[in-house]
This record gives sequence, C-alpha cells and structure tokens, in this order.
Amino acid sequence: MKISVVRDILEANERIAQQNRELFDRNNLLVLNLMSSPGAGKTSLLERTIDALKNHISMGIIEGDIQSSRDAERIAQKGVPTVQINTGGACHLDGNMIRDTFEEFDFKALDLLVVENVGNLVCPAEFKVGEDFKVMILSVTEGDDKPAKYPLMFHESKVLLINKIDLLPYVDCSVGKIENESRKINPDQEIFRISCKTGEGLEEWYEWVKKRLKNKRIKSQ
Repeated sequence: MKISVVRDILEANERIAQQNRELFDRNNLLVLNLMSSPGAGKTSLLERTIDALKNHISMGIIEGDIQSSRDAERIAQKGVPTVQINTGGACHLDGNMIRDTFEEFDFKALDLLVVENVGNLVCPAEFKVGEDFKVMILSVTEGDDKPAKYPLMFHESKVLLINKIDLLPYVDCSVGKIENESRKINPDQEIFRISCKTGEGLEEWYEWVKKRLKNKRIKSQ
C-alpha cells in the first residue's frame, strides 16, 4: 500500500534525524533547516548572515540542490566549511543525506550549522534532518496566497522571513495578509520582514540567531 510505504519512509527518517539531533546536541551545535521555493533568497540570506556574524559565530553550511554546486561555491567563498549535496532529482534533503556529510565537518569547532534545503514548498517540510528549528523564506514576488496553498511549510517553520520587501512597490502582494494567514496556521511563528538586497530587517534576524545560540549553550551546561 502506498500509504504504508510513505509512513515507513517518514518513520525511518524520523529515527535517523533523531540520531543526528543527539549528535548535534552532544556538540552544543545549533542546527537550522532553511527552506523556501527556488529563488526566494536562501543563499543570499546565508551570505549576509555569514558576513554579519562570522566574527562572533563559527558556522558550517550544507547546501542541497538537485544539480550543480553553484550555491556551495558562493558560500565557500565566504571562508566557511561548506558541503554540497546533489539529490539527483529528489525534492528535499533527509536525515540520511545529512548524515553522509558529517565526516566533512569538525562539529566541536562549530557553533551553528545551517542546512540550505532544496528549493521546494512541499517536501522539505515533511522531512526532519535533526534540526533545532525549521526556518522558511518567502519572497514577496511569490504572492500572498502561499500560506493557504502550502500550509504545512508554514506550520512547521519556527521563523518566517518575508524577503525582497524592497520590491513591494512593484508587485501585487500584501505582507500583512501573509503574516495574518501564516499566524492562523502557526500562532507561535516569528516573522521578520527583510531585504537581502538592502539589508533592511536583517538585524532582527541576526539577533534571533544569536539568542537561540545562547539558549542552546545554556541548556548544555
């Protein structure tokens, strides 16, 4: 039965993701699973975040794409440990794919690991990789109907970053509608309006990361 197969796949991934999480916790490593549709700004956000926090936080990045290593090459130029995963057609990363990269990192030397998932608003929300938090980016160019169309992504994400707000004068999109619809799905979600182009709103995002890292360290004591 198809339903049984899907359940088995998800349950197997849950077990592996939990094992990953236990390893991350032993190393006091904050792990974020960064998700969005293609072109929403995941890599640009990472570039900005690395530049802003690299003198305070040691970071590693896992890049997930169906093909190519372009995003990983961009991130590696920032001088942070970066590993590329090409899924060869799969629309998401899972716990087992992430585990295959572990030998490439010295987790004891890192504070933060960010997994840039494959661009997709459906599958990545279903598969944990061992993260502390799922973080989602939505570009205003995608429109304000996405919470209603892809509710699981919004339900699973601790943070929603509404990107490219510098383009609001040129697109038909209500940020207020996005926020309202998203909070109906996930009342506890934290939402930041940002522009990776201009830098607007990014300071609040940086502070969120630093606060979560501080909390992680306190829990480990």
